[in-house]
Amino acid sequence: MSRNFKIKENSWIAKIAALKLRTQSVAIVIGHTIHLHNVHSADFLQNTRWLNHELCHIKQFEMHGFIPFIFKYIIESARHGYYNNKYEIEARKAERDD
Repeated sequence: MSRNFKIKENSWIAKIAALKLRTQSVAIVIGHTIHLHNVHSADFLQNTRWLNHELCHIKQFEMHGFIPFIFKYIIESARHGYYNNKYEIEARKAERDD
């Protein structure tokens, strides 16, 4: 997993994601940046499962390329929904990685 990433707290991008997902706290990856809403980076980094999930998304960006991955992710979500999106399934599996 990539350890080359930045964290942006109080991100408006993550705030929009939180509203869309109807959840209080959110992390969303765009490229090599993890955008956070309603969670401090120190708390996020201590949550190994959540960190591994987002690092998997960074790896997906690296594997597919920035624009191609965004396109593939949106298409996958439109076809199968957020929860059944294959990239989310892969990221949930990565949560268990040490």
